[in-house]
Amino acid sequence: MMQDEAAFRAATMYYLQNQTMDVIARTLQVSRSTVSRLIAHARDVGMVRIAVEQPSSRSGQYLGHQLAATFGIRAHVVPVRPRSTELQRLDQVAAVAANLLGQWFTSNMVLGVAWGTTVSAIAGHLRKVPTTGSTVVQLNGAANTYASGITYASDLIGAIAENFDATSQHFPVPAFFDHAETKTLMWRERSVQRVLEMQRRVDIALFGVGALTAEVPSHVYSAGYLTDRELAVITSDGVVGDVCTVFHREDGSYSDVEINSRATGPSPRELRRFARRMCVVVGDRKVPALLGALRARVATDLILDEETAGKLLERANARP
Repeated sequence: MMQDEAAFRAATMYYLQNQTMDVIARTLQVSRSTVSRLIAHARDVGMVRIAVEQPSSRSGQYLGHQLAATFGIRAHVVPVRPRSTELQRLDQVAAVAANLLGQWFTSNMVLGVAWGTTVSAIAGHLRKVPTTGSTVVQLNGAANTYASGITYASDLIGAIAENFDATSQHFPVPAFFDHAETKTLMWRERSVQRVLEMQRRVDIALFGVGALTAEVPSHVYSAGYLTDRELAVITSDGVVGDVCTVFHREDGSYSDVEINSRATGPSPRELRRFARRMCVVVGDRKVPALLGALRARVATDLILDEETAGKLLERANARP
């Protein structure tokens, strides 16, 4: 075997097939030292070109630093496989969020959970982490005019609580009341006040960001929670999405959105009372809604994929 041919085979097996020197030596029927010389010869004659590149400005670490500096949060940017679909990206981000939640939620803590598509994906990745004296409480009501919503929310809250051996506390009220006055009266009921008191004790809140035009539909927009008229009204009012079924605009404003007076989830101002607020988001079309949520300061920890993170920074830094 001529030297160049042997060097090419050795270099191919070493650099492209990740074979060991011993395997290459047995395959070529030469000594291990000969393999080393063949690989060195391949480099010397230009068969092998080794490049060391500076980390891309789109790397997770860089994006995380930029997000932290821009929004004053802890950002956890998840690398995803190239050309992944949005569902695949959601699955990878949900797995990381589930792992982080397992580290942060410990005994004698209260976890507040806002139901939704993203949180459902996270629940599917949770591993058993037994705790004592802990509680998982539902943050927003789930019933609507078409269904009670209780089974969906109860199953989700129950599944999360079971993973932590925690007590579950459900919130059996509608996602939205028909009248703000009804909500005011219900909030005076002792059974509702008991849940609200538990919510005020939340140590960690877990939620996603809903968007009107998300590729993976947000549950609040796809499951009959809003009438066509309500959707038209919030769209004309500049609403881009919601957190805990409280709607906001891209500039972070929300207090004058009429439907919020009838919503049962915590407002951004109420969320800010919680020490740790985990916001998990995936999707290019959710970027305006996510930007508005961050401007409303709903999160302390943001978990998202690289592509969404890059689009978020581009939009945040764009000129009006």
